Amino acid sequence: MIDLTKMIDSFTHRHVFIQTHNFPDPDAIASAYGLQYLLHSRGLESTIIYKGKVEHGSSNAMVKKLGIEIIEYSDMTEMSQDAEIILVDSQKGNANIIDMPGNEVVCIDHHPIFGKSQYTFSDIRPEVGACASMIAQYIFDEGLQIPGNIATALLYGIRIDTAGLSRGMSNLDLDMFYKLFNLADRKKIAELDNSTLRQTDLLAYSSAINSIKTYGKTSYANTGYNSPEPLIAAISDFIMMLDTTDNTVVYSVKDDGIKISVRSVGTINAGKVANQALEGIGSGGGHENMAGGFVPYDKRITDPVHNDKYISELTNEIEQRFANVIDS
Repeated sequence: MIDLTKMIDSFTHRHVFIQTHNFPDPDAIASAYGLQYLLHSRGLESTIIYKGKVEHGSSNAMVKKLGIEIIEYSDMTEMSQDAEIILVDSQKGNANIIDMPGNEVVCIDHHPIFGKSQYTFSDIRPEVGACASMIAQYIFDEGLQIPGNIATALLYGIRIDTAGLSRGMSNLDLDMFYKLFNLADRKKIAELDNSTLRQTDLLAYSSAINSIKTYGKTSYANTGYNSPEPLIAAISDFIMMLDTTDNTVVYSVKDDGIKISVRSVGTINAGKVANQALEGIGSGGGHENMAGGFVPYDKRITDPVHNDKYISELTNEIEQRFANVIDS
């Protein structure tokens, strides 16, 4: 764990930025929210920032119902080159995070390390199921009273990233879950659970269901054009419910490339498979049970999104690459 006193004393500014990965999910938002509370208790102010959108399902509902202030990068009015950044639920160099102005001096994450990055302080524990569990541990170790909204956010983040304590769970996740349980607003948790699907999302589910192809124990599906990243992940989890499926590779054709979500019951290491399958054409990585990836378009192709032949060839290549790695 990070020595909070040493970390806070090392900052040259009394205001820092907490950066999540792009299109943050509930675990990333909860982690940033909890960390912001912890830093404030130590006299350090912060702004939570991200790139992308928080307009879908549980992430959007979480921000609104819990009153979390989170700012999209393009809406930032001031961020100097010497700004100090704490990364949560993400690491430098990953495909799902942009390089903002300033210095990433701290990293708190639970994803495997696939590249070499230097931080002044870091706490990276791939064995932990949710980054929110790590932040909760910091808060409890500080002996702080946890406000209801903070506890609710952290509990919900743990629930989502561990699929209700059924996926990638560690003893820390279990311990933090039960410590937070009686402090959280369970009515708001129920409201968040009922705010995960919009009517327009049904089109993505329909596209995925109609496109499912299963080879062995792995199912592949296309959610259609420009599906929000949390929705791609949710559909990947949904397809995992098939009794013939142990692994899923679900993707969406987006404006700048193909976004991919990978899930597994443990018969493969999803993070390693994504990393190997996309080597040379994109990037991928994550946990043993859940991972993601991204393949940018060939810059030589004009208007690739509307080039049906190119998109078909690219998605077929992605599926074949995953199949080759899984079968090897």
